[in-house]
Amino acid sequence: MSNGTNRILDDFAKLMTDAAGAAQGLRREAETAFQAQAERFLNNMDVVKREEFEAVREMAARARDENEALKARIEALEAKLATQG
Repeated sequence: MSNGTNRILDDFAKLMTDAAGAAQGLRREAETAFQAQAERFLNNMDVVKREEFEAVREMAARARDENEALKARIEALEAKLATQG
């Protein structure tokens, strides 16, 4: 009887291991489907990706710095012209 019980327990353990593997596979599939759906949803909303936002933000900061430098240069030239005239 002990041998039969061990075999039943082994079969049950194998069944539980297989079920756990199947559940893990299902979870991965669900995550993939959810991510794809979320990405589609965000694309339809015209939401900007973080990388794109950061790149544009950096470009704007550089343009602002350049603008300030040009403004200072123009003011210096205007001051120079005012003293000459």
